[in-house]
Amino acid sequence: MRYGKEHKQATRQRIIETAGRRLKRDGIDGSGVATLMADAGLTNGAFYAHFASKEDLVATAVAHQLRTQYEGLDGLAPGRAGVEQLVRAYLSPEHRDNPEDGCPSAALLDEIRRCTDTTKQAYTDGVLAVVDDIAAHLAPHDPPSARVKVLSIYALMIGTLQLSRALADRELADKVLEQGIHNALTVLDANQQS
Repeated sequence: MRYGKEHKQATRQRIIETAGRRLKRDGIDGSGVATLMADAGLTNGAFYAHFASKEDLVATAVAHQLRTQYEGLDGLAPGRAGVEQLVRAYLSPEHRDNPEDGCPSAALLDEIRRCTDTTKQAYTDGVLAVVDDIAAHLAPHDPPSARVKVLSIYALMIGTLQLSRALADRELADKVLEQGIHNALTVLDANQQS
């Protein structure tokens, strides 16, 4: 049975979305093609009708996850208040405890560095879109002036979330998140004065 273009595109999108969640939960190396396809309700045989390789799917899924994160920034309040809102949501126990629903950076950064240049470029492009949008909240008249500063805050948040996820002591993990919020807001306020 032959399916139309719309069905193929919808199937591809389903694979990308379910793969993004699985990759963030189990990692790139911990997610085989068979598992990724089963999550989408498909067989391995259907994989190559949509992607040239697992790396192609990874790059596409990472780009999609970052685009989704970027699109989620539309609801932020303008200015510093919106960035604080983002910091508090990012460094929350809910985000920490649900990696499959969260940021691909915190979930996959250590593995992305070992991926091909195609995946690294998809990641770089996606991160810069997120960072540039946050910079536009901070410096609406000159977003490029805030780019490196926002990258620093973003890196601080990613590292804080990764450390909090790795700690077995839940009370300590919560304190790490609280301190991370404080640290990010301190950098944010210092950046506003410079």
